[in-house]
Amino acid sequence: MATKPYAGAALRDRAMHELTQFAIIAVYLYITLGAVILMKASVLHDNGINFVPWGIAVVKAAVLAKFILIGHAMKVGERHSDRPLIWPILHRAFAFLVLLVVLTIIEEVIVGLFHQQTVAASLEELAGAKLAESLAGIVILLLVLVPYFAIRVINEALGEGRLFRMFFVEREPVPRK
Repeated sequence: MATKPYAGAALRDRAMHELTQFAIIAVYLYITLGAVILMKASVLHDNGINFVPWGIAVVKAAVLAKFILIGHAMKVGERHSDRPLIWPILHRAFAFLVLLVVLTIIEEVIVGLFHQQTVAASLEELAGAKLAESLAGIVILLLVLVPYFAIRVINEALGEGRLFRMFFVEREPVPRK
């Protein structure tokens, strides 16, 4: 999976690359976060509460995917690339976690303003009675980001596209000693 369009690529090629990356990230987020939503829905269902937020999950996955693409464009967390793989993986995961939390807070404030809520009322929804749920969501998001960045960092270490070829095309034989 190539992660960066080649220099001087046509606008159409760059747009297709960006759209492909967006789709991959959005599907990954929808599947991983969807599992958590399914768990929440089943717990609420057991308590007699109907909860089916699949449309919201699609929108949230799309918004987070766009935020991640913005982070990639800003080169968030790309220091420590020469250190052992665990450090750039964790560094990027935590840097993107902070970015996503900040952008999500801004998003919630904007949505609140659109619905004629004050900034304080919008923030109260995240930090007030739902603080434990918000913190759990942040931890889950971190757990989703770590494997995502593990794949990206390993792909970069092996050489662009090699990991994709190893998974989906043909694996190069490993020399035996």
